[in-house]
Amino acid sequence: MIPAFARGLCDDAAIFPPGSSPLADAVPAHVRHRHAPYAELVGPLVISATASRALPDLLPVEGGHRLDLAVTFPEGPATVPAVMEAVTALPVDVRALEVAVPEGVTAVELVGALDAAGVDDTVEVFVEVPRDARRADVIAALATTRYLAKFRTGGVRAELYPDEVELAAAITAVVGAGVPYKATAGLHHAVRNTDPDTGFEQHGFLNLLLATDAALRGADESDLVPILADRDGSALAERVTALTDDRVAATRATFRSFGTCSVDEPLTEMIDLGLVPNAVSPTDERTV
Repeated sequence: MIPAFARGLCDDAAIFPPGSSPLADAVPAHVRHRHAPYAELVGPLVISATASRALPDLLPVEGGHRLDLAVTFPEGPATVPAVMEAVTALPVDVRALEVAVPEGVTAVELVGALDAAGVDDTVEVFVEVPRDARRADVIAALATTRYLAKFRTGGVRAELYPDEVELAAAITAVVGAGVPYKATAGLHHAVRNTDPDTGFEQHGFLNLLLATDAALRGADESDLVPILADRDGSALAERVTALTDDRVAATRATFRSFGTCSVDEPLTEMIDLGLVPNAVSPTDERTV
């Protein structure tokens, strides 16, 4: 009952701010999500390399369910081999790694370090593209590898949110290079909005979806800016509904997913917009 555009769209990043759920709560909550009527919406549980040390005390989960994991490496690729060796010995399936580019590390050095880490080809590796002069080189380097891009679209401070112009340029760059991407942080709602508590300007995940579709059809950066800035939820929902199956498939092959500290919030908003049937409305306790 989850439409194709939304399947696997929401990676469960419950342990990260602003939700900051304890891992001991996030693991069973993730299992509930994966057995709920909306399970097709939910991607892997996202945990940090540091948090992975606590996993052995929480496994196996009730019913013998194997956790699908995405592991983040905010300090870069240096600890990837050791963490992977420890995690893969557990009853989990590592689906993805998310690796930051440390300050001063070039694109060539980063790719070399990832290659040397020997990550199995079945595990997707997302490289967090830095918001500095290295961005173009990193994206160009990724285009010649199996590695994918990750964009940070927000955070706990206003300056961590790229504006529409910067994000439009980033999406145009990865689409032009043929590099799929995921997004993380700040995508708390389906539609572009101003957070009433912080005043932060927050991107909407439906805006990103439609901007990616437009870029794939040849739109340039200036065309993407108004799509990313659009605050009309009903109009955005109509445009998503109008996407053909081929366009949905192409868009989701490029915009893989986004990390969210709440699975219920994006699901509820898509239900309210008429994009997802009410029959899959969340009934479990929220993860934030």
